[in-house]
Amino acid sequence: MNSSCSASWREDPTPKSQQACQECGLYNQGSRMVWGEGNPKASIMIILDNPGALEDREGNRMVCGTRQTLRQTLSTVGLEEEVLYVTYILKRRPLRNYDKERVRSICIRHLEAQLDQQQPSLVVCLGNVAVQSFFQHPEVDVKGLRGEWHEVRGFKTAVAYHPLAVRRRPNLATMFEEDLSFVARAFRELNRV
Repeated sequence: MNSSCSASWREDPTPKSQQACQECGLYNQGSRMVWGEGNPKASIMIILDNPGALEDREGNRMVCGTRQTLRQTLSTVGLEEEVLYVTYILKRRPLRNYDKERVRSICIRHLEAQLDQQQPSLVVCLGNVAVQSFFQHPEVDVKGLRGEWHEVRGFKTAVAYHPLAVRRRPNLATMFEEDLSFVARAFRELNRV
């Protein structure tokens, strides 16, 4: 396995008990539930705000810009797919406006269940939505927290800019690579024999 930027990562199937979840209301927008991607037993859990686009309008699998940027940078810093699991605050991609606070407070329960089950060694929140939701603090941001480890919900947690922000603002690319290098170094330290 490798982190090829042109192929899709393995999708982790949504547990049967959650497939029909309608509590947050996003199912009304027509997007499907996406539980996560990569290796569910991985040491590193990456948290994004939502799954984004996994298929084009015709339903064909695709690799969106967010995933391209993330995967390219992960490959650059030497982190391969088998050590990574990507998941989301929201398990469905919002297609229209929604009550953000309410929906995030409902959907984070799925993430909490994943954390309890998977017990990653390191957590990485990408973007302010993921950071504020995971840290349970609406005032924190990536800019103020990047470059150091934080103990959040019992997990060693780092933050970095959202890959889409990096695509839109190339001046963030160096910081994004620095932050993922920071995670890669910690991962290597944990796995030294």
